[in-house]
Amino acid sequence: MITVYHSEHVQAYVQALGSALPGHRVVHTMLKPQTATRYAVVWNPPPGFFTGLTDLQAVFVLGAGVDRLVAREDLPAHIPIYRLSDAGMAEQMIEYARYGVLHWQRSFDLYRNQQQQRQWQVQPDRRKQDTRVSVLGLGEMGGRVATALAAEGYQVNGFSRSARSLSAVTCVHGESALDEMLAHTDVLINMLPLTPATRSLLDGARLARLPAGAALIHAGRGEQLDENALLTALDSGALRFALLDVFSLEPLAKTHPLWVHPHALITPHSAAQTLISAAVLQISARIKALELGQSISGKVERARAY
Repeated sequence: MITVYHSEHVQAYVQALGSALPGHRVVHTMLKPQTATRYAVVWNPPPGFFTGLTDLQAVFVLGAGVDRLVAREDLPAHIPIYRLSDAGMAEQMIEYARYGVLHWQRSFDLYRNQQQQRQWQVQPDRRKQDTRVSVLGLGEMGGRVATALAAEGYQVNGFSRSARSLSAVTCVHGESALDEMLAHTDVLINMLPLTPATRSLLDGARLARLPAGAALIHAGRGEQLDENALLTALDSGALRFALLDVFSLEPLAKTHPLWVHPHALITPHSAAQTLISAAVLQISARIKALELGQSISGKVERARAY
């Protein structure tokens, strides 16, 4: 039995998985799955969801982020968790990052504010090769974003936990290298996974290392950013603008000052959405391979939380 949990698209996933795996019984639940569940295909299931599932052999996550699953007490450590590998999300993330970089490079944020003041003033031109972009996180999606922007002509630096090598990207690792990189960044793009090491990484001290007038594109995890420190930086002009897709609490509270801040752009955790057809194709192929005794990709290393 395959049990699917998704708060919005559960029926579509059940139908698609049923067609892709005709020899399996695919069901959905909004509560607790039946104990006969062998595979769980989920996105943010409720507390206690996995308790008592004695037949459970694997969990497949309908997204790239797995931080909420690895910390759960109801999911035994011996049950493997598999994350999606791209499944159509990388191209969306490239588009999201490209938009944010262009917004800063072409001064669209300044023009928006000028429009509200009915002010006609041409801003100085800035070329791609003079725009310094730094990407935090060089995994599957972050690496794709960094190489795509470098191929378009931007100066791209990348930071990762361990040493990486990417075409036309200056890759660094280590805390001291990160602090040095921030000082030479016009647009900072955060795409790191949430781990103990990245929680609260973008605090006031690190934001202050960015040059005056820099921008932040935040598409990693909300808990990595000190939102109060961000507001201070935006209010003072130390940061020119921020494009924000993830927050410490979601949905963002209606009273949160970021909603109405003139230098913030907000999207509802939609920078890269899972494509149902691509996700089902990947998950069904992995289930077939598992049942043939084959090894599959995407297994989460719980110690690293990704």
